[in-house]
Amino acid sequence: MERPRHFEDYVLGEMRRTYGRTITETDFVVHAGHTGDFFPHHMDAEAMKDSPWGQRIAHGTMTFAIGIGLTASEINPLAFSYGYERLRFPKPVFIGDTIHTELTITGLEPDAKRPGHGRIIEQVRVLNQRGETVLACDHVYLAKRRA
Repeated sequence: MERPRHFEDYVLGEMRRTYGRTITETDFVVHAGHTGDFFPHHMDAEAMKDSPWGQRIAHGTMTFAIGIGLTASEINPLAFSYGYERLRFPKPVFIGDTIHTELTITGLEPDAKRPGHGRIIEQVRVLNQRGETVLACDHVYLAKRRA
């Protein structure tokens, strides 16, 4: 386990990159089953042959779940997620694509509601094997301040 980090231990511009993960047809099927989203965009290969993409595209919520799940390698018992903002899917993800996530600390600020914590803003970018951004958002989390 990583060393517990207080708010004051985070540095603007700090970056990390996850390992990659190849998206499979099983991911599509399992995610559709979990969510109930069986839209043709994700599940009907024949219908999507004539689409602008020429093939099925991944659920945005699946791309988010996997892309964020890849970041769970760093566990800090002094911090917790407050939420995600400005979520976008600028490019589609296809079966066979390999994605990874890059994170950059872009904001450190006090938290007015919780004086014992600071708010950390982390820019999240999920990229495919071609270096194209397929998901972009800001992760906001809170970390305990030193006493």
